[in-house]
Amino acid sequence: MTTETMPPRPDLRPACAHFSSGPCAKRPGWSVAALSDALLGRSHRSGEGRAKLAEVIDRSADVLGMPEGWRLGIVPASDTGAVEMILWALAGSRGIDVLSFESFSATWADDLTNVLGLNDVRVIDAPYGALPDLSQLDFARDVVLTWNGTTSGVHIPGGDFIPAERDGLVICDATSAAFVMDLPWDKLDVVTWSWQKALGGEAAHGMLALSPRAVARLEAGSPRPLPKIFRLTSGKGLIEGIFKGDTINTPSMLCVEDALDSLRWAEAEGKVAGLAARSRSNLATIEAWVATSDWAQFLAADPAIRSCTSICLTLKAPWFTALDATAQAKAAKAMATLLEGEGVAYDIASYRDAPPGLRIWGGATVERADIAALLPWLDWAHDVVRARFATSDKA
Repeated sequence: MTTETMPPRPDLRPACAHFSSGPCAKRPGWSVAALSDALLGRSHRSGEGRAKLAEVIDRSADVLGMPEGWRLGIVPASDTGAVEMILWALAGSRGIDVLSFESFSATWADDLTNVLGLNDVRVIDAPYGALPDLSQLDFARDVVLTWNGTTSGVHIPGGDFIPAERDGLVICDATSAAFVMDLPWDKLDVVTWSWQKALGGEAAHGMLALSPRAVARLEAGSPRPLPKIFRLTSGKGLIEGIFKGDTINTPSMLCVEDALDSLRWAEAEGKVAGLAARSRSNLATIEAWVATSDWAQFLAADPAIRSCTSICLTLKAPWFTALDATAQAKAAKAMATLLEGEGVAYDIASYRDAPPGLRIWGGATVERADIAALLPWLDWAHDVVRARFATSDKA
């Protein structure tokens, strides 16, 4: 198709085209001036450095409504690092169940089964767009679950399935749920996330929250030797400094300053309740559009488990469903490439392991007006790619 025969482009463009699912859009109004107070050229172990790190911890706990008695620390390597360090430190002292329904939850299942090589692991899985049967979980065992499937657009809708009294620990990867979904803290024992998702912060740092039950298990001893970067305990018990701003390794004080800026914004927006409302509004805007679309549908068909952050779409149009898997992937990628070329949506191709489609971040740092402005562009990209595939077998 030539430029001259393309459908007319929509008149309105999103003011911010950042719809990536990680790192995600910065908070509205952000500029580099927000980093002007960063503690640069100074040690993170100085009094000022420790104070800033402790402030991130304290503000995060307050914004999230983390219960008294929990410990929260800043750890290396983003959410992945936080999950890995707790699995290596805890997994294997009893049987373990793990939910697997998208790429990252599948990674935790693979780590437990094939990397750590544990003998008593049950993987309870479901395909992309669905949630595993939660009734299969045995809470006499440890349970590993991902609260929101960042690559599938599926989230766990509540914590009623978790008993208040349980023998095992519940380890929750909450990286694309924290700050925009109401986590049932009384039903969880370990919660992890990163700054780069709902806060729109910078990458490379993770957060690890531990309940008193999790602390007690850690202090009972790890089932395996651990490298320094994974150690949360010493001969004297929990390394308390980690949970007061004395990080295991050197953090970026630029990233720390950015996290503080994001947290102050979150406080001004009403903490979790306010951020969740912004995110749900973004999802509702896309749901209203999908309801009238003749080509788009949600990967998560059930609204009850549909994520308001990582909003995953696929195509139901006959021209698309008639293609083989390779051609479908090409067509979906072509749509994302067109939108990026127009400067209206960056990084919205579906995750490499997910079914072909589009993935739009709808977290609280994204403005609803930008979501609304994007939707006509999705129709435009669909029409361009549909015509291309109607006249050629090459994407």
